[in-house]
Amino acid sequence: MRIAIVAPLVESVPPPLYGGTERVVSVLTEELVERGHEVTLFASGDSHTTAQLVANAPTGLRLRPQVTDTVAYTMLQLAEVYRQAPRFDVIHNHVDYLAFPFARLCGTPTVTTTHGRLDREEVRQLYGTFPEQPLVSISDVQRLPIPGQNWLATVYNGIDVSHFHFNPSGGDYLVFLGRIHPEKRPDRAIEIAREVGIRLVIAAKIDPADQAYYEQAIEPLIRSSTLIDYVGEVTEQEKDALLGGAFAYLFPIDWPEPFGLTMVESMATGTPVIAYGAGSVPEIVLDEVTGFICGSVSEMVESVRRVPTLSRADCREHVERNFSGSTMADGYERVYQLLLDGASPERGVQLHSLAAN
Repeated sequence: MRIAIVAPLVESVPPPLYGGTERVVSVLTEELVERGHEVTLFASGDSHTTAQLVANAPTGLRLRPQVTDTVAYTMLQLAEVYRQAPRFDVIHNHVDYLAFPFARLCGTPTVTTTHGRLDREEVRQLYGTFPEQPLVSISDVQRLPIPGQNWLATVYNGIDVSHFHFNPSGGDYLVFLGRIHPEKRPDRAIEIAREVGIRLVIAAKIDPADQAYYEQAIEPLIRSSTLIDYVGEVTEQEKDALLGGAFAYLFPIDWPEPFGLTMVESMATGTPVIAYGAGSVPEIVLDEVTGFICGSVSEMVESVRRVPTLSRADCREHVERNFSGSTMADGYERVYQLLLDGASPERGVQLHSLAAN
């Protein structure tokens, strides 16, 4: 099959540091090439892939502060994708609704994986304007704000499990990973660590838009306790070691998280996840098996004390069974075939959770 993969240009594929969507795109692209598909990746020029690379920006845009309009680059990217559209059997879009006007006018079918939140009113209106566009959700809960769209499947994100090494014993510290943002609630993670008296390592990026939040709300909390270590962004190799050496991973979110790749990465190393039960968390963490799903900070504090009752081997097995790159690619191959077979709302074609369960 001839497949075009359209990646975000904010980060390279795979990203050197933070970047969940780009990492998922990389794992899928390499797995599809390995399976014999003819794959063209539209991404930044510093991406590394075995697919044919079409560079739509010299480097990932986040690390280029002189770029102030990333959407302009994405529109140029999409213009090139759809100029080449006759070359492909399927276009797999990972840059969200920006591709919809192009896809509507193109004979080559496009499927869009929705990586972000869909509960904002303006987003619901936009998707409603393009009801024919075939979509894949990355969790069942993600699609709830717009249930009437042309959903073909839920395909859970996958990781390259070989990049994460199983640590059967773990360590004596907690981890908070990802980015500093009010919705991610690093303040809750700090509160939990201080309450249980266990060291917390915060490995997270700070976007310019969140700098004031960090300086006003988080940095004072870090400075006030010797238990808190902020180490900034980490590479995937550093992340592997950091997660594998942890006692538990804290995921105290305060928003409808569509997926939460770091939970999967943590469990792949054997480290259980203690998460606030919002968004996709119940679809990813097996409560009281690979972690604890909580409804309050006090529950999360108590769950830290219960971590020794969990099996780290069960965490690893859960990821290998449900969240590997191979399982993800199986789901998308089925989606591509549905697309080529002409799946549409009128025909009533609906598949559920192709990749897992």
